[in-house]
Amino acid sequence: MQKRKASADELIALILQGIEEVKGDNIILLDLREIENTVCDYFIICNGNSNTQVNAIVGSVQKTVSKAIKDKPWHIEGRDNAEWVLMDYVNVVVHVFQKHTREFYDIEGLWGDAKFTDITNTVNQ
Repeated sequence: MQKRKASADELIALILQGIEEVKGDNIILLDLREIENTVCDYFIICNGNSNTQVNAIVGSVQKTVSKAIKDKPWHIEGRDNAEWVLMDYVNVVVHVFQKHTREFYDIEGLWGDAKFTDITNTVNQ
């Protein structure tokens, strides 16, 4: 199986599909391309209701992306306690939180200059 280069839009769509498959909540896409000195182009942020659901979201994203484009994250952090799992797909970084951890760290607030897209509301309409 040969890995093929996916566009950022295709990768984002697959990641969102993986999150939605296991009912991830409050999905936000942050476009960081207009901000100087960022480590990636996009953040996708969502939360689960338990460490079991957080791990299920991470597994679903990995499986969906791998199956479609044979790509896997360059790096994953935080899987052990599943309070905040970071999946690094180089240009797209996925943050999967438990709700209370997401509120505490307030990534959206830290990246207030980014362009926000609330995916949850566009998907569920």
